[in-house]
Amino acid sequence: MSISRLIVNQLRNLDHLELAPSPEVNLIVGANGSGKTSILESLYLLGRARSFKTNKHKTFIKNGERQTTVFGDVQTLPDMQPISAGVTKSLDGNHQIKVSGVEVTSAASLLELLPIQLIEPETFKLLSSGPSYRRQFLDWGVFHVEHSFFQCWQRSNRCLKQRNKLLRRGKIDRSVLSVWDKEFVTQAEMLTEQRTAYLEQLRPIFNEFLSRLVKLENLDVSFYPGWNIKQSLATTLGEMLESDSRRGFTQAGPHRADLRVKYLENNAGDVLSRGQQKLVICALKIAQGYHFSQTTGRSCIYLLDDLAAELDRVHRDRLCRMLATLNCQLFVTSVEEETFSSNWSSMDVKVFHVEHGKLVS
Repeated sequence: MSISRLIVNQLRNLDHLELAPSPEVNLIVGANGSGKTSILESLYLLGRARSFKTNKHKTFIKNGERQTTVFGDVQTLPDMQPISAGVTKSLDGNHQIKVSGVEVTSAASLLELLPIQLIEPETFKLLSSGPSYRRQFLDWGVFHVEHSFFQCWQRSNRCLKQRNKLLRRGKIDRSVLSVWDKEFVTQAEMLTEQRTAYLEQLRPIFNEFLSRLVKLENLDVSFYPGWNIKQSLATTLGEMLESDSRRGFTQAGPHRADLRVKYLENNAGDVLSRGQQKLVICALKIAQGYHFSQTTGRSCIYLLDDLAAELDRVHRDRLCRMLATLNCQLFVTSVEEETFSSNWSSMDVKVFHVEHGKLVS
């Protein structure tokens, strides 16, 4: 799995940029503000139909322009013709997604075509911020290995929205509520079963990769489904109905699920150093990519922004060696090319120098 061609138009300070990346390692070098991260942002946009830096599309469309477009050729297998994909975002809020020249309505088509793993400064939120970041991480993995997950997730969210709508009415029709509760519980239990099974598969892989990076023997990863597992969700919803009605939303369910990462019984984000946190996050992301590859026979594409930050040379070298074993395409940004001069010497490495949003030789 690799991107064999990338074309970016009018994204941040990138006016028009074309890349023919290496299927292995792509080192993007330039000063701060040169456009390195914008190239990674364009790749993420191509695979997710959204930015990893902001939810406001107007901020990443180049100033003075009406829209931004990212186009790429995706090589799914070496002996197959590449599949074209494109995303356009406009100032007026409209967007267009095309796969193989055909317009699609859901970003799930891109997510399935182009599995992207991102490691960048904001990924510290995976440990330090709320459960939504860890839920997204977990669900990325389940989505790619469990075909029924996305439909189940959609149905659960629809039930949740209807239930919250009823709760906000004030006077609740119990007969109507019970219908949505029944379906919500059914979908929630399926989601929880899939998430739990996935984590059970992922945990030993994560532990193995983490042990190669850093010694944190007392670090533990567990799953919280979104309610007290000592009783059923149906019972929990019944007991919390009065409180839910006052608040106007559902307080228990799969939308409250969390991947809990603890070290010595404390939240890892509270007690580990920045360097240790980064290594834990890298181990989680690499384990997820490895599991994806072993399960599907395909590989992820890794976007690594400022990979050297927070890491000393020993741990950086360990991480680079580990990434080299994944047999996947890497896009790595760096201020200086020499930072990684001793890494990936046996691999096909392309270096792209960026200045003021343009490639320079």
